[in-house]
Amino acid sequence: MSTKTPTEEDILRPINTFTKKYIALYGVATVALVAFLVAWGYQLQKGLIVTGLGDWGSGGGVTWGLYIGAFIWWVGVAHGGIILSAAVRLLGMDRYMPVARIAEITTIGGLSAAGFYILVHMGRPDRMVTSVLGHFHITVNNSPLVWDVTVITAYFVLSATYLGLTLRYDVVRLRDQLPDHFEPVYKIMTIGYTEKEDEVIEKMVWWLAAAVIIMAPLLLHGGVIPWLFSLLPAMPGWTGGIQGPMFLSIALMSAISGITIISYAFRRAYNWEHIITDDIFRGLLLWLGFFTLLFLWFQLQSVLNGVFLGPINTSKAAEAKIAHPVYRVAMGMVFLTLVYIFLQGIRPKLFSKTRALIASCAILLGTLTEKILFVVEGFLHPTFDIYAATPGEYFPSIIEFMSLAGTAGLVALLFLNISKLVPVVELHAIEHLRDDHGQEEPTEAKPEEVKA
Repeated sequence: MSTKTPTEEDILRPINTFTKKYIALYGVATVALVAFLVAWGYQLQKGLIVTGLGDWGSGGGVTWGLYIGAFIWWVGVAHGGIILSAAVRLLGMDRYMPVARIAEITTIGGLSAAGFYILVHMGRPDRMVTSVLGHFHITVNNSPLVWDVTVITAYFVLSATYLGLTLRYDVVRLRDQLPDHFEPVYKIMTIGYTEKEDEVIEKMVWWLAAAVIIMAPLLLHGGVIPWLFSLLPAMPGWTGGIQGPMFLSIALMSAISGITIISYAFRRAYNWEHIITDDIFRGLLLWLGFFTLLFLWFQLQSVLNGVFLGPINTSKAAEAKIAHPVYRVAMGMVFLTLVYIFLQGIRPKLFSKTRALIASCAILLGTLTEKILFVVEGFLHPTFDIYAATPGEYFPSIIEFMSLAGTAGLVALLFLNISKLVPVVELHAIEHLRDDHGQEEPTEAKPEEVKA
């Protein structure tokens, strides 16, 4: 474990440095996003038929495919991210404080990507106004799809408020070391700030964290999102009370994996071994193992209820899913990751940051695959048998695959831009680590003396 004492200069390094690797990553992310925007423009011109999602029937595929599977996955990443950050503040998990803001930014990025998928899959973006907003007062009472949009919008506002409140403290105290060309942004972020508000904001953030923890199983990825599927009895692959816990476990698995990868990238790029320590990666890996174990248990319950003397339509959907080679590969990756986490828990020498990174990538790929198959198999084996004797087939189009690269580029650009504006590790985390090192904090300038 590093004995180096963290400083403000450390967390300001991403803002004050500009490297070739940063430019290269920014370029790759931009190309990925622009390529998908061009492909989306083609889809807008020709219609969803270019993806095959408009072709439904015995000779076609499904109307919900990779777009909706990736939408669920991104929402899960977002929900799990804010749950982790909320747990740090609410439960006093100070060990993970250095990655709390990374989790919060991950939430904003995940929700942005998920919201983008809603627009993409509607065929025409104007339908968001004409179909959703224009009839919101009617549809909100009886449409799970509109519940979905409502909860995601409310959640985005809640998460942005949560992040904004925690940033005010940092910006005021570090303003003299922040770039002058963002002065208008910093003024807006700290408008009306007084030192007296720190205690009030701390309480507000605590209550927001409590709201997030309470909402997670009731309205977020344990509530409205799985209800959207499980309340449709015509699709036997979607129904069942297990979907809520399943979705929530996937959200937490995906978020922890994503935060691990992003934290690893920042640590390596800016020499943050003494801030994002090995101990944090070990802890994240153990939590990942716990939720992975729950996920595999939920998968087992779902499969057994489908194939063991279940209704014929449910059996067909379950058997088709577990017979799919992609599903077997995905579950195999998840299981092997769990085995590694268990073994490194018994023998700590097996732990390494590189292995933790590989395990996180495997979990992200496995959960994304499971969600896509969940959506697709539900459509291919409906109760009302629209496919007659022969089920349709589905394979994602190039445009759909490009959407994954595009949304990943979108989230990467969000991190790259925010890291040049504000610290991605909050000042409270540095102060806490400095206390652990037994070093007195330097005298802070009063807010009145800090550059406004």
